[in-house]
Formats: sequence, C-alpha cells, structure tokens
Amino acid sequence: APDNLLNGHDVGAGKDPFEFRRRMLPEGSRLRRVLELAAEKAGWGKTLPAGHGRGIACQACYDSYNAQVAEVSVDQEGKLRVHRVVTAVDCGVAVNPDAVVAQMEGVVAFALSAVIKDAITLKGGRVEQGNYDDFRIVRIDEMPAVDVVLVPSAEPPGGIGEVGVAALAPAVTNAIFAATGRRLRRLPIRPADLRAGIPM
Repeated sequence: APDNLLNGHDVGAGKDPFEFRRRMLPEGSRLRRVLELAAEKAGWGKTLPAGHGRGIACQACYDSYNAQVAEVSVDQEGKLRVHRVVTAVDCGVAVNPDAVVAQMEGVVAFALSAVIKDAITLKGGRVEQGNYDDFRIVRIDEMPAVDVVLVPSAEPPGGIGEVGVAALAPAVTNAIFAATGRRLRRLPIRPADLRAGIPM
C-alpha cells in the first residue's frame, strides 16, 4: 500500500482524516470540540508500529455530540485487535457523570460486538438469534482500553443511551484502512477480508 495509506491519510479527500473532518465543522461547534478532544487524547498523528493504525469518526444525536478514535492492529494472518478507543462526549449537563462514563464504556462493548462478532440474520422471515447464547458479544480479553473524555458543559442535558454506537464502526474500519490500506465494506469484519488486503 502507498505510504499515505499507511500513515492514515484519506486518499479520497487527500487530507489527514482528522483535519479533513475538523475543517468541515464550524469553529466553536460542539461536534468540532469533541473531535478535537478525542484526537488530542488519542495522540493523533503520533507514529504507530507497523500493522497498527488509528481511525476517527464523529456523530451528533439526541442533542449530544461524540467523537471516537480507535487504535487497531492487523497481523499477517488477518487477526484484528482493537487496542484502544478514545471517546469524547458532550451531552450537556451531565447529571450523573459516572453513569455517563459507564454508559460510554458499555457503548464500546455493544458496538464493537456488532463490528467484529456476529450479525443478526433472518431465515424464513424471522430473526435467527434469540439471546446472547447465539449472538456473541466481546469478552473481557477482547475489550480495548476505553478512555472517556467528558466535556464540561452548561448546555441542557442531552441523551446518552445510544450516543457513540454509530461512530465506533467507522472509527475501527478507518483504523484498519490506516493500518492496511484496505477499505472494508461489510460488517461484521471477517479475518478473510483482512487477509486479502494485507501487504506482504
């Protein structure tokens, strides 16, 4: 893969992924602030070992704002490891800050399960999965380190339940792109998809 892929540049935009997103957001906006905080806390731009990459994504929903940076590695056999997720959240006044942090940590586990584990499948018009015995979720040894940056705010409280779910998949797949130069277009991520794109 070309060097600019391995350094995490967005080939389509021709710019660093963080700077590309940052420049599209209005200065002083809450979404831009969480994007900047997540990048800063994650050490965006610092060199990573070969086979490692960082990806970034952000979203706004339920009157809350979230940005995530995922750091991953992919080995020569296509084994993916998500090492760390930094998530910055502005949900307005945090009535219970500890609960917000716990919720964001849980969001990473929930969303990562959909990214690297199982999919919901249909057969004969019915969902095949009935509970967690046939829909796998990440286990403790598969969980990344999760750093939550909670933005102090005087804005009215926003939602926190699903905030962060949608940003995890693009953060992880953007990190895979930075590590391997391969864009993944389906979830959950399969080792065969990763092996096919690893430069030898």
